[in-house]
Amino acid sequence: MSGLEIQSRKNLMLFTGRAYPELAAEVGVELGVAPVPTSAYEFANGEIFVRFEESVRGCDAFVLQSHATPINTWVMEQLLMVDALKRASAKRITVVMPFYPYARQDKKHRGREPISARLIADLFLTAGADRLMSVDLHTAQIQGFFDGPVDHLFALPLLADHVQEKWGNQDLVVVSPDAGRVRVAERWTDRLGCGLAIIHKRRDPNDTNEVKVGEVVGAVEGKTCILVDDMIDTGGTITKAADLLFDNGAADVVILATHGVLSGPAIDRLKNSRATEVVVTNSLPIEDDRRFDGLTVLSIAPLIARAIREVFEDGSVTSLFDGAA
Repeated sequence: MSGLEIQSRKNLMLFTGRAYPELAAEVGVELGVAPVPTSAYEFANGEIFVRFEESVRGCDAFVLQSHATPINTWVMEQLLMVDALKRASAKRITVVMPFYPYARQDKKHRGREPISARLIADLFLTAGADRLMSVDLHTAQIQGFFDGPVDHLFALPLLADHVQEKWGNQDLVVVSPDAGRVRVAERWTDRLGCGLAIIHKRRDPNDTNEVKVGEVVGAVEGKTCILVDDMIDTGGTITKAADLLFDNGAADVVILATHGVLSGPAIDRLKNSRATEVVVTNSLPIEDDRRFDGLTVLSIAPLIARAIREVFEDGSVTSLFDGAA
C-alpha cells in the first residue's frame, strides 16, 4: 500500500453506539479499521453523555447504530454522536442505520397522525448528518425524506443465495405477505427464476399488531413457498401467512426477513410455526437465549462494509446491488 493510500485510509473512522457493538466490530474487521473508542453513559435522570476518545477533525465519519429495544434511547444516542462529530469538525458524517427506526410510520393513514419516518430524517439532518445508509427500508419513499444522499442497501442477494444453496432443488414460489411487498417479491422471482403468489390481508386500523389474513392469490399447491418480508416484529403476520399457505396445499414454507425485531410473542410464535426454517440477518441483535432450532441468522457486515468502502472511495454503491434493483 502506498503512502498516499495509507494517508487516505486514515481519514475513514468508524463509530458505534452501545446498542449493538458486535455488528460494528464485524464491519470494522471487513474494513480493516477498529471502531473509535467512545465514552458513553447515562446520567441519573436518563440523559445520555457521549464523547469520542480520539481526534476526529477532518475525518470521513461513519456512525453505525442498530435501533433495537429500547429504540428511543439508541436513536437519541446516535443523534448525540452525530452532533459531537459535527462540533468536532468531522469532514463528512454518514449515519449507518441497518434498521431504519419508525419506518412503518411513513405516511398518514388517518387524520391527526405523525409521519414519524420523516421526523427521524429531519432529526439526523439537523444534528449534522451529510448522508444516510440503511438496509431494506420498509418503503422506498423514505429515501426522499432526507435532504441529502441516501444509500438504500438490499439484503436480497444474501438471502437469495441462502435459498438457492439450501432450497434451490425444490419447486419454488415466492410469496408476498401483502400487496405492499409485491414489488420486492418480484425482485425475488427475478433472482430465483420462479413464480409469484400474494396473500391478501386486512389489518385492523385500531390494532396495528392484529392482522386478519385473507386468501392466497397464485399457485402454491405442492410447492416450497419462499415467504419474504422486510421485518418480523411480533410474528403474527408471517406465521398466519405460513399457516394459510399450508392450508392451501403448500409442501413447505421458508420464512425470510431482513430485520428480526422479534418483539413480545414473536419467538414463541416462530418456534411453534409450521414453517421449516426462519431466516433473518443480524441487522438487529438476537441474543443466544432467543435463538431456536430452525432459526438462521446471516451476517450483513460484509454488505455494510462494502457500501462504506464505496462511499469512502467515491465509488458506486448502486453497482454493488444491481441484482436487487
